[in-house]
Amino acid sequence: MAAHNNYVCSVVPPYLLTALADSEHNSEEIRTSARHCLEFSKNYISKRQRVFAELTAPRGARGAAAPHRHQGFIPDTLLKHIAESEDVDEDTRSNARRDLEHIVSVQAKYQETQGIAAEPKTLATLSASAPSKAETTYRAVYDAHNDQNENNLPGTVVRVEGQKAVSDEAANQAFDNAGNVLSFYLDIFGWKSIDNKNMNVISSVHFGKYYENAFWDPEIAQMVYGDGHNFLGNFTNAVDVIGHELTHAVTEHTSPLDYTGQSGALNEHISDTFGVMVKQRVQDETADAADWLIGEECLMPGVKGVALRSMKAPGTAYNDPRFGKDPQPDNFKDYEAISDDNGGVHLYSGIPNKAFYLSATAFGGYSWEKAGKIWWETLQSGQIPPRCTFIQFADATVDKAEELFGDDAAAIVRKAWNEVGVIRKKHA
Repeated sequence: MAAHNNYVCSVVPPYLLTALADSEHNSEEIRTSARHCLEFSKNYISKRQRVFAELTAPRGARGAAAPHRHQGFIPDTLLKHIAESEDVDEDTRSNARRDLEHIVSVQAKYQETQGIAAEPKTLATLSASAPSKAETTYRAVYDAHNDQNENNLPGTVVRVEGQKAVSDEAANQAFDNAGNVLSFYLDIFGWKSIDNKNMNVISSVHFGKYYENAFWDPEIAQMVYGDGHNFLGNFTNAVDVIGHELTHAVTEHTSPLDYTGQSGALNEHISDTFGVMVKQRVQDETADAADWLIGEECLMPGVKGVALRSMKAPGTAYNDPRFGKDPQPDNFKDYEAISDDNGGVHLYSGIPNKAFYLSATAFGGYSWEKAGKIWWETLQSGQIPPRCTFIQFADATVDKAEELFGDDAAAIVRKAWNEVGVIRKKHA
């Protein structure tokens, strides 16, 4: 398998971890830790490749498998736990009982139609033929106990929907910030949870020893957070990071984009875009007032930098001899095909990121009012192919801007793409 396919989507880009691992300015302990994080990422690539192959395969294609989505643990077990917990408020217990009763009835009907008298099927098994009509999105946070064996996820339950804050601050942050992301999608776009069907949102904190990353696992469909180490950490307290990762799941349910090359960079761009909008909403910032930084909470004290990425000025987020300078280009003229990082999915996301920043600030107001709505409706349009190029995506956003807000809006979006070098060629 090619080396460039050895990374799962995660908020800390592989080029930063590689720089940590290679820099002679770092101790051997730090370099070993960074190499360990990179090596662990290799375990997930087969999952991501399989998931996107399923999601982007043409319907009816010979040999194409139906997408297999599940939720990290058996949902009816979670509902039973919530329904019986004395730590949960009565409204949430009532909702859990209601949804649990619905699941039981769905299972019974399924078994009846299939002539099954054996043990009940789980909701995950039933989802393809009899999806749940749950009216509540349930969050749950687990403690991975610094175990880096993904087979042991999610871990031990720490906090569930309706339960008050617990003593583990990382668990509270993961729980609350997942709620901020969910409320953003629901309130702004009318989108329920990450699949528009109130899918449970599961998180595991304290994953691995000194694990310097956070990621969405696409196969077990849950968030995973490491505690970090000397330079990178604090992932659960970064709402834009959580927004970024959960948006990868939303993208799976809107316009799945192959995680390679330009389409993969667009996949990363969409996560950065919606992640930063979540942060701006939480902080009540207009596009003009916002800093447009991704992961500013994740750089530990003493690091020479401001964030993991800058959407406003790609390539300026950090410059530290211990892991180098932010390598993101901000213009398509600097794009070249590479083999690392799945074809540069993290590296080149800065180009469309800046186009969104330019669009949002040109429109003014809150970023989600016009620019965000254009990008969201573009994802819903059915016009984004799995191997979408930058110019295809640019054209689609321009068309959507015109449809939603008229010619002037379309001109603003086109100008933003032109400024980052994504220009529609003119033919004589």
